[in-house]
Amino acid sequence: MIFDEFVGNCITYSFMNRKPIRTQLQQGIYKVINPFVKLLIKLGLTPNAVTTIGLILNIGVAFIFIFGGEEGNRGDFRYVGWAGALILFAGLFDMLDGQVARLGNMSSRFGALYDSVLDRYSELFMFLGICYYLVAHHYFKSSLITFVALIGSMMVSYTRARAESLGIECKGGVMQRPERVVTVGLAAIACGITANYLGGNYKLFIRGIPFHVFEPMSVLTMPLTVLAVMTNITAIQRLIDSKNALELKDKKEKLTVPLKRDSKAKAMVWLLLLASTLFGYTRPLNGITAASNKIIINNEADTFPVPAGIKNQLFYLQKTPNTNTIVCELNIASNGKVVEDEPVHVYWIRYKEGGQKAELSFLQRTFAYGVKSKTLGDGKFEIHFVSYKKKPFYLLKSSADNQYHAYTSINSRTAILKRIFVKINSGGTFWSPNIEYIELKGVDPASGKEVMERNKV
Repeated sequence: MIFDEFVGNCITYSFMNRKPIRTQLQQGIYKVINPFVKLLIKLGLTPNAVTTIGLILNIGVAFIFIFGGEEGNRGDFRYVGWAGALILFAGLFDMLDGQVARLGNMSSRFGALYDSVLDRYSELFMFLGICYYLVAHHYFKSSLITFVALIGSMMVSYTRARAESLGIECKGGVMQRPERVVTVGLAAIACGITANYLGGNYKLFIRGIPFHVFEPMSVLTMPLTVLAVMTNITAIQRLIDSKNALELKDKKEKLTVPLKRDSKAKAMVWLLLLASTLFGYTRPLNGITAASNKIIINNEADTFPVPAGIKNQLFYLQKTPNTNTIVCELNIASNGKVVEDEPVHVYWIRYKEGGQKAELSFLQRTFAYGVKSKTLGDGKFEIHFVSYKKKPFYLLKSSADNQYHAYTSINSRTAILKRIFVKINSGGTFWSPNIEYIELKGVDPASGKEVMERNKV
């Protein structure tokens, strides 16, 4: 089927061919820690509890550094090494809380906020301990570098949060939180090991240079210097990327019909999840046909609200468990004619927020639900989702009712598309959602009978 080809190849195009190394590494780590995550779920730990444990461990990191600054001497780096080990162990909980939420189907908006806030506290406590230790042992220049690294780390996180509150994605850069945790943790461990073998008071001098060029503390301060530079570069790069994205967003919004907008931050995780489910690989579900008006299918989609009162609606898209709906509407100009440059207007109906309308975010419009069109002449258009160019829909006026409809293939026959529905079950993860099926529903223009096609994922 044409739609099978569409959904079957799109995930390869949209995800697999453009998956960064960082993402592949993250997925590999998830496969390793998932058994432990399932154990935590069985023990009754919630994502917020896991996040809290991570904060407590980072407070422990600060305590070790502070204790080492008060009780240890300048050449005693045991505290640095042990603090580094605890940094890595605490950092593991940054990954565990998200996986517990996804695998345990316990995701919530407050949980996302709680995780973000406690991550900032954790990082601040870690840098507090490092700065205290360095000042206590008179490494004043190193403490200054550490403080600059702290500034960069906070600005990396703040720039992303502020950009996403304005409806754009902002995840670029080479010094995101996982990289920062691993860098500091490994550097601290290496510092402790180096001091153990070379001696805490070891200093390397080069003839002609009036000061030493290396000591065990250098193993910690050199990575911190890199961190101070790269975090601030990352923050600045995110600011530049956000500027470009926001300017493009403002420019595009001037060309669309204004709707009531949602002033809150968009839920980017749900966007990526829905994009992956809508355009994932599918295969036909055996034994399901829709040759008559009576379709014998246990259909959860029929429990969802149906958009009503939209004069020029073409079709709509829904998914479980959220009833918020994507509507594709014929774009009519003030003169009563179809806008040739943008014949289809795509937007949200947010039933979870009182049924208000809202435009797509920049990311949604650019990578998932936005459409591109080509004029075929005589008031006919070829349209396709921006995420995949090889599956066109055809927008043309029917001779039966003199109205425009979107035509596609459903059950190997040309049909007027009315609805796309995606069924997602619990138990999946962000990277591998538990999708049960994708369903197309429409009308046979020849017989007027309802037709349906369900594709199992």
